Amino acid sequence: MGMLTLLTGATNAIDAADTAWMLVACGLVLLMTPALAFFYGGLVRSKNALNTMFMSFASLGVVGIVWALAGYSLAFADGNRWIGGLDYVFLNGVDLSANGSIPHLLFMAFQGTFAIITAALISGAVVERMRFGPYLAFISVWVLVVYAPICHWVWGGGWLAELGALDFAGGTVVHVNAGIAALVAARVLGPRKDWGRQAMLPHNVPFVLLGAALLWFGWLGFNGGSALAADTTAVLAFVNTMLAPAATLVVWMAIDQRRTGKVTAVGGATAIVVGLVAITPAAGFVGPLAAMLIGAIAAFPSYYTIIRRARTSTDDSLDVAAAHGMGGLVGALLTGVLAHAVWGGTDGLLFGNPQQLLIQAIGVLVALVYSGGASFGLLKVIGLLTPLRPEGRLEGIGLDVAQHGEEAYTSGEGAILVLPDDTGSAASASIVDRPVGESV
Repeated sequence: MGMLTLLTGATNAIDAADTAWMLVACGLVLLMTPALAFFYGGLVRSKNALNTMFMSFASLGVVGIVWALAGYSLAFADGNRWIGGLDYVFLNGVDLSANGSIPHLLFMAFQGTFAIITAALISGAVVERMRFGPYLAFISVWVLVVYAPICHWVWGGGWLAELGALDFAGGTVVHVNAGIAALVAARVLGPRKDWGRQAMLPHNVPFVLLGAALLWFGWLGFNGGSALAADTTAVLAFVNTMLAPAATLVVWMAIDQRRTGKVTAVGGATAIVVGLVAITPAAGFVGPLAAMLIGAIAAFPSYYTIIRRARTSTDDSLDVAAAHGMGGLVGALLTGVLAHAVWGGTDGLLFGNPQQLLIQAIGVLVALVYSGGASFGLLKVIGLLTPLRPEGRLEGIGLDVAQHGEEAYTSGEGAILVLPDDTGSAASASIVDRPVGESV
């Protein structure tokens, strides 16, 4: 059960205040995907900055269209416990009539912004080594095969909703889902060319901080808008979205200081994201003190998962699984502990309902198994049709030039010359080094 559940028929009147707030919230969530681009883009090496950022921007296009044409119907049209029907394919019947107290068309658009950023999150695990075409193919199919069914199970009246799973704004649907898909993708593609042989340092930490700031700003709409109304539930979710990441940031800085003697800006930006992720499933179900507790607790597993992952062969490039997967998992489970009917929803373990924690665990486990398995299958099928990675030489030069023919940063007239091969194919361009400042 979550506040994003389709409410057609609940009321028959559109409320102007609710509609105004949801228009703003929809814009805020849409902003989160470009914000993610800056967050991810700053974390990679400069030769892959454009490619990394454009992976997020591209999701705005391909996932946005796929969602409108079919994904929304599979998630929210009347169907069965497992998948929605086809009533809303090509936006048939999605009009300006009331869905709760807002237009149905606005509900579809708001939900679409969630699908867009969920798919874009996965890119953080495959940056600097996945070809752009196969990436687009993967997220386009993934949103139909993986995201839409899980969304239906929780928010579209499916079997997890019937079971009573609590997910206010996407702890399981968005973050556990994307986190496990990212981990699987990282394993399928294998590590980057220079993984373990050279330091892969963030090229622009101010971009990372800017991205985190804009994500926090947009997340106020992500969680606050999930009330689907300008009401007290929206206020609760909005305030909890302020407080939980603040607690995560404080605890994360303390861990950093104790462990290394320094507090890093990249760590602080990551902490903010982890706190935002952790409070997402609980935002409308817990009080402000509980929100801070969730944020504080979430810092520990994500921090130490990042430390542990760096010592393994798994190259989850930007730690999507640790930040989003682990953060979403912790938040979903803590929702089952700290949810209180006084604030909304159902009581959790702490308030006499231990069964809720079990239900939350089932929801998380199902998302992990289904998303992980389906994502693995999709990547393998796409890999049979076309290579997932560029050849080693092109990967070494950088995907900005190899995949897009552009550079994020140049000196003089540019540092790399791109020449078409004998066939004129852009996909098989010959790339040669050029001294800085030398004319093309």
